[in-house]
Amino acid sequence: MTLCLLKSKIHRASVTGASLDYEGSLTIAADLAQKVGLLAYEKILVGNMGNGERFETYVIYGKEGSGCIELNGATALLGQIGDLLTIMSYTWIEAVAATTHHPQVIVLGPKNEVKDSSSSHSRSPRGDH
Repeated sequence: MTLCLLKSKIHRASVTGASLDYEGSLTIAADLAQKVGLLAYEKILVGNMGNGERFETYVIYGKEGSGCIELNGATALLGQIGDLLTIMSYTWIEAVAATTHHPQVIVLGPKNEVKDSSSSHSRSPRGDH
């Protein structure tokens, strides 16, 4: 049996741009994406904390160190500059390995700098520490 678990999460990413004319996707500064193990073209689920919208798209890398988080194509209609996003990816894991799996997580602060990072190893699924 396999289970679908959280693989990566970027929490409180601030939207820095939007381009309706682009073909689609979410641009994420390469260093931020790589910090949580997100690959270019990987499928992601995005939650907009500003308006409650949730959508699926894929990652494209933006300029390293830029802090860019840009809504492209139709997703540009689902948020605006300054909105805070939670960006998530999932993976399928064998049930035996799932008990020791820890997602890679970063929490961003102003200007999308990393405020906190962890592999969530200190948190249990129940929320206790």
